[in-house]
Order: sequence, then structure tokens, then C-alpha cells
Amino acid sequence: MIEVHHLNNSRSQRILWLLEELELPYTIVKYQRDPVTNLAPDSLKAIHPLGKSPVIRDDGQVVIESGAIIEYIVRKYGKGRLVPKDGTPEAVQYLVYMHYAEGSAMLPIMLRLYLGRLGDAAKPLEPRVVSEIENHLGFLDTQLGKNDWFVGNTLSAADIHLSFAIQAARLLYGLEKFPNLARFLDRIHARPAYKQALAKGGAYAFGS
Repeated sequence: MIEVHHLNNSRSQRILWLLEELELPYTIVKYQRDPVTNLAPDSLKAIHPLGKSPVIRDDGQVVIESGAIIEYIVRKYGKGRLVPKDGTPEAVQYLVYMHYAEGSAMLPIMLRLYLGRLGDAAKPLEPRVVSEIENHLGFLDTQLGKNDWFVGNTLSAADIHLSFAIQAARLLYGLEKFPNLARFLDRIHARPAYKQALAKGGAYAFGS
């Protein structure tokens, strides 16, 4: 059975959502952030030296990195669900979004978080960071257009992977300028599997 090492208010919540969508059995090992530093506890290093979440263990194999975990799960257990067919244009879209979610979309959002802790010292960098946030959110908002989902207008693992970046953007910047993304979050938050994942994972500041 898949064992999810789950840190509160972290990317690991989307792994729980994925498992619920696929109706797979799993167990959760929970960790809490330090109330002062907001960092993960050192106990996470017992499962992997980096001490980061998400981490899963399955059949003795430890897997880190959200994208790798999602790909591992859908390939091993998905039975074709939540992924487009190979050789289709949708498969290319899927591949792009699976890399884009953490490779590009998250960077300006994380910079926004860190700059917010620097106060006045961050002001020279803020315009560039805001510009990049709006560039990426504008791109994603346009990609949805008339569609509900990012790949082939069907829920895929790429939507699950992208969800954290969009949730974090809503919390740290706001989605008033990006109505398609706001509606995207409304759709995912209404899904029974998403709600079940929240119930099991616990309080989650990024989306409910």
C-alpha cells in the first residue's frame, strides 16, 4: 500500500487528492510545520535525507518530487485514468504542463512569498516578480479559455499538479484578474475526491 508522508499546508495535499480520484488505498504519515519557522520537522529526514514533502513509499521504493510521484502513481496504478493517450496532441499538452507546474509557474509565486518576509528590502525586486506572476497567471487563464480543464477538457493529473501553483497564487497574490483560474479552483474544490482528501489530510490553508 502507498504510504504518503504528508506535511500540513504543502504540496503533498495534491498527492492525497490524486489518490482519492483514482480510488486507491493509502496510508498517511502526518507531519506538522514548526509554528515559528514554518519549516518541516527534521523527522521527515527519516524517510528521505532532504526532509521535504511530498514523499511516498511504495513496495520499498521511496519517491520524492510532486511531478515524479504523480507520474509514478498514474503509470503504476492509474490504468489509463487521468492521462491522455500516447501519441495524441493532448499527450504533448500533458507533458508540457507536468513540467511547467513546478519548473516555471511556481518560481515567481515562491519569490513573492520570500519577498513578503523581507519588508522594504524587497521593494526593488517586487515589480519584476509581480510582472512574472501576471505573465504566468495570464498564460494559464488564457489556456483555460472556454474549457474546464487544461488538457483535452477532461480532468487529468496535470490539473492536479497545477492546482497547487494556482491555489498559492490566490493566497499570495489574488485571482481577481484571472476569472478562469478562480472558476478552476471552484471546480476542483467541489469535487468529492478533493473534499475526501482534505478530510484525511487535515487543515489546508491554500484551498478549501
